[in-house]
Amino acid sequence: MVSDVYFASMTAKKPGEEEVVRVRRLFSAAGFDDLIGEGDLTAIKLHFGERGNETYVKPGFVCQVADAVKESGGRPFLTDTATLYRGGRENAVEHLLTAMEHGFDLSSAGAPLIIADGLLGENFVEVEVGKSHLKRVKIASDIAAADSMIVVSHFKGHGMAGFGGAIKNLGMGCAPPIGKADQHRASQPLVVEERCTGCGNCSSACPESAVRLEGGTARIDPERCVGCGACLVACPEGAMELDWGTIPIFVERMVDYAFGAVMGKDGRVGFFNFVIDVTPDCDCLPWSGAPIVPDVGVLASKDPVAIDAASLDLVNGQEGIRGTALKSHHGRGEDKFRGVRPEADGRLQIKYGEEIGLGSSRYRLIDV
Repeated sequence: MVSDVYFASMTAKKPGEEEVVRVRRLFSAAGFDDLIGEGDLTAIKLHFGERGNETYVKPGFVCQVADAVKESGGRPFLTDTATLYRGGRENAVEHLLTAMEHGFDLSSAGAPLIIADGLLGENFVEVEVGKSHLKRVKIASDIAAADSMIVVSHFKGHGMAGFGGAIKNLGMGCAPPIGKADQHRASQPLVVEERCTGCGNCSSACPESAVRLEGGTARIDPERCVGCGACLVACPEGAMELDWGTIPIFVERMVDYAFGAVMGKDGRVGFFNFVIDVTPDCDCLPWSGAPIVPDVGVLASKDPVAIDAASLDLVNGQEGIRGTALKSHHGRGEDKFRGVRPEADGRLQIKYGEEIGLGSSRYRLIDV
């Protein structure tokens, strides 16, 4: 199967081609009007950005999506779920405050904000997926209850999955903390003892109290560790490392969750990927690295696998920006995210997503 992916570049040549106008044009061209039923409660799934991050999809773009949903007869709400790690989005109160600090509110984004898994990230339903890794997945209650959904993703790098786009926004982003732990549990970090100085930052950062100091060296309790990666970010010496041999399992479990997030919404889900500010890391980090390629544009599709495949190809078709986290693979056609992290293969998401029927890796790119 070949899926249609609609594309609008970032280059405006005349009035009426402004970025926000092109979002509305993409919405119509991709047929998203047909996804929304009259009176639908429509989830607009996005990432509000961690406190300190600056490269999340901005409210002005999201407002255009919300307005288009309303014109199609839907009742939109902006939504995300609680994080597994400690930070500015670990509960609904902090999450909403962070979102408002980043400019998201009813007046700016055109829709109310709802944290889909409740006050403490404990509201979810179990969905039968019957996949090789996971038979059942946990999806945030208000996302599962929505009649239709538009998934708005910032396409960028990711420390474990290679890149984050539509698939990751579905799989990780629609899961409550316990569901995120289901995915991450396959990829517990390793301690490089010769680098560890016993500072204790990792222990303080761990939300599960799985890291302790013994004899001045960090130790990880495998029974408690959920693989969230907080210790990797917290360690100033790089003494925590990913076990790359386990990453493919993590990726496939994440894609199993993505499959569960769209179950029950056949023909009712659309996807936007904003391939701008293509940073080396996820918007979950409380900072934003310099973009590794020039801005590309915005894509829309009804197929999450196809839109991620097209986004990745467009990124790789750019000349990489030197002096950034991109250490190699600067040439056109080279895998940019592997130029940041050679071990992380983003195409695993696409390959496995196609295998389980989430979508197609084959696409037709249509300029709008």
